[in-house]
Amino acid sequence: MTVEGRGSGPGTDVLIRKVDGHLAALRTGLHGPELELAEELARCLRELVVATAHSSAADRGLVRAAVHYFVLRRESRGKLLPVRSLAAAQRVVNKAVRQLGRPDLLVETPRECPAREPATTIPARRV
Repeated sequence: MTVEGRGSGPGTDVLIRKVDGHLAALRTGLHGPELELAEELARCLRELVVATAHSSAADRGLVRAAVHYFVLRRESRGKLLPVRSLAAAQRVVNKAVRQLGRPDLLVETPRECPAREPATTIPARRV
């Protein structure tokens, strides 16, 4: 017995599980802005998967390719197969978002919180 949630098309649940599983794995090793970027990419991909569940095969294929690019990060094996960065996945996801006409889903690079600099100047004296 197969259960499809929220009127989703075939393969929708599988793609969302792949995204969620990869994000869970990334949460164990990433922190700060990198983790924020991974979570934002996952959110965007989930939304694209659901939004294109009943779209054309070309649109679904574009989203599936973006999901696979995000999920299937190669492990480094010397100089021949470099590890794909989250920035590369961000470019692929943003390209898919633009091609699908969904600029509202563009994934921005998270800004690092500015470090507080110690006060090095002496406050002016009131006269």
